[in-house]
Amino acid sequence: MIRALARNPGKNHKMSIVKQDNAEKEKIGKGRERYLTHTDTLMMVVIDLSDGPTQEPDPPHSHPHEQVSYVAAGRIMVHIGNTEQELGPGDMFTVSPDVEHTIMLLTTHVRLIDCFTPLREDLLRP
Repeated sequence: MIRALARNPGKNHKMSIVKQDNAEKEKIGKGRERYLTHTDTLMMVVIDLSDGPTQEPDPPHSHPHEQVSYVAAGRIMVHIGNTEQELGPGDMFTVSPDVEHTIMLLTTHVRLIDCFTPLREDLLRP
């Protein structure tokens, strides 16, 4: 099994492959899981949310990282600062550092692909 949540082997490591079927998925709530990979400065996180649709957005949060997100499946309402927009498969959004943001699930299942730079140490397992 590939340990997708492990730290990257370092700068001398030329590549890393994470196969979805073998990735160690981390439960992050009821009906929610993620798996990820990263380099020393960039992180990609695949998040599956299967607890929708929801009546309220998730609690807003912010972080000191740049974020680029891709909606791979499902529909969401994204809230970034004072902006609100419905997004679906193929849509993307960006979040600047320290800007409050959240999502609300509009469909039963949503898959998001989030990229962060610098990488989010808080998402890594020890």
